[in-house]
Amino acid sequence: MPTFDVVSQVDMQEVKNAVDQANRELVNRFDFKGTNTTIEESDEGITIESSAEGRLEAAVDVLKTKLVKRGVSLKSLSGGEIQTVGGGRVKAVFTLNQGLPQDAAKELSKFIRDTKLKVQAQIQGDQLRIQGKKRDDLQAVIAELKGLNFRLPLQYVNMRD
Repeated sequence: MPTFDVVSQVDMQEVKNAVDQANRELVNRFDFKGTNTTIEESDEGITIESSAEGRLEAAVDVLKTKLVKRGVSLKSLSGGEIQTVGGGRVKAVFTLNQGLPQDAAKELSKFIRDTKLKVQAQIQGDQLRIQGKKRDDLQAVIAELKGLNFRLPLQYVNMRD
């Protein structure tokens, strides 16, 4: 029986490259001179810190443009509330959404059942396995999911006959 998996993954190497490019741009841009603005990538996510709120928002824009250029969907970012830290500095912490949460998988599974295609959706950890008798039905499910503007970036992997 043909199957494929629906996952939500982020290429961490591309994120690291985008953070490095954004840092290089912040060092070279005139409007960031003297603001001591930094962008750091860690296990928790991406932390942006600056001396002024306006410069922080500009640094967030720089990071987002670099992520888009590297092919990382902005849907995978969450958080980013501006917080004040000591010394008149502000920071924003963005987390990266990896995997398909249980509630999102249930929502996608319900959407697939509502399409009335002859396929089964099965939640397996942080991915959703779609199984059907015909490859054409699976391709129709992929087309329907691509048409859906979902809150997470979706990838379709592991297509098997």
